[in-house]
This record gives sequence, structure tokens and C-alpha cells, in this order.
Amino acid sequence: MSLPPLSLSILGVEPLDEFIKEIADFVHYTIINRPPDLQGKVEVEAKVGQLVDTSSNRRLELPILVETIIAPQSIPLRFESNMSVEQHKHFNTRLNELQNSSMQPGFPSSPLGYVHLKLYGLRETTKTGKVLECMRKIRLGDLNIYSPKRAVDWRVSVNLEVPVSHPIGSPTHTRKKDRLSYSHEEFSIDLTQVTASTPNGPPTVMHELEIEIARPTLLLATAAKRGDPNAPELERSAFDELIRAFVNNARILVRNANEGWQP
Repeated sequence: MSLPPLSLSILGVEPLDEFIKEIADFVHYTIINRPPDLQGKVEVEAKVGQLVDTSSNRRLELPILVETIIAPQSIPLRFESNMSVEQHKHFNTRLNELQNSSMQPGFPSSPLGYVHLKLYGLRETTKTGKVLECMRKIRLGDLNIYSPKRAVDWRVSVNLEVPVSHPIGSPTHTRKKDRLSYSHEEFSIDLTQVTASTPNGPPTVMHELEIEIARPTLLLATAAKRGDPNAPELERSAFDELIRAFVNNARILVRNANEGWQP
């Protein structure tokens, strides 16, 4: 027996996705209420990692079956963005495969771009060593997402990147970043190896994965029009569509931390 066509609901529409709306509301509120005296580039990113229970120093365990947003300041935890070398290699392989596949005819999405960057401390440089910019990052707010069915959790952060002058003299602490950056439509996906050095100890190496909204100007423009009754519908809803795609991409990365590409 075949299933007849079904309505999306008794109202004929898809119910509002509260998960995505909660993230959109958080990002929008944080952007709109950022300190007016701080001038800089607004950054919205999602980092892959693990939520750690600070009382046990182990990954967070809650009586929850599916992905959920943790209320800020509700439980003692910390977010660790470091992943294993194996996970870093896994994502590198998968993203390279995806980037190659995206160039083939019939690929169901837009092609992925790719660039390899070197970053030193606050300075972003090219492979030639030319300094592109120096920034200080100020964190404005975070939302932690617990994913009990997955190998990793994730965190959404809103930051402000404030330009600073080039440092003078020899640094006592250095952070070198070897970054593989993939671009897709309005987003960049960065896979980074971070090497931190201090004068009194051996260097430490961390591996990070994050997705970021690529154009701060677009982010701010759509945020300004959100819910504006005088704006056309497409402009009023553009911010939520941007966050929806951002969240979807973060979820895809989280769900594929240990296996091939799965929706």
C-alpha cells in the first residue's frame, strides 16, 4: 500500500525548528548588543570539540538522547576544542575528498574552495611570510551543544576581532597555526594545527576544526533586517536562513567525526 501525499502539519507548514531558532536568537542578541565602544570585525564560529564535566574531568554525560543546547552557566563544564591527530587526519582526508568531488559534474552542492595559510600569534601571513593582519579576539558569548550520539560536541561563539598594531621585540610566547581553509558559499571551514611555545617548556600541539560565517558585512546586514516589518520578506528572513545553513554545516561536521560523509 502506497502512502498518499501528506501535509507538513495540520496548518500546512513545517513547525518552527526551535534548536536553530535558539542559536539564531543567541547570535542576533549578542551581535545587536555588542559593546558600542569596541570597534572590530564580528565573527560567528562553531568549533568542534568535547564538553568536559569539571567535577570528573571526563566528557559530559547527561540523561539526554539527542543533540541539545546547554543553558549557559547551568552546570560546571568546559569546552575543549582539541581533537586527536587521527581525527585531524580523518577530517583532512574527508574534506579533501569532498573538495575534489565538488568539482565534478553533477555534484549536488556548490564547489568547495581551498587555501593553505600560516598564522603566527596574532599575525596572519601567507606562505611567503608577508603579514596580512594583526588581531586581538574578544569573546562576546558562547553556546555549548551537547551531542551524546556523536564522538564530539560543539560550541557556537560570537567574537569581536579588534585590529592591533604589530608587536615590537621578541615574543616570550608564540602560537603558530598551520591552517587548511575550505570555503563553501557563505562559510569557511578551517582545519588547524596549533603549536604553542614558551621559554620554559616544550611546545604543545593542538588540532582544531571550526566553521565560520565568512562575510561579517553580510552577517550584520541580515541581522539588522531581521524581523523588520518594513523590509521585504526575503530580507527579514535572510539572517535566519544564514544561521540555518551555518548550523546544518556544523551538524554535518559533528556527525562525520568518525566515519565517511553522512547527512
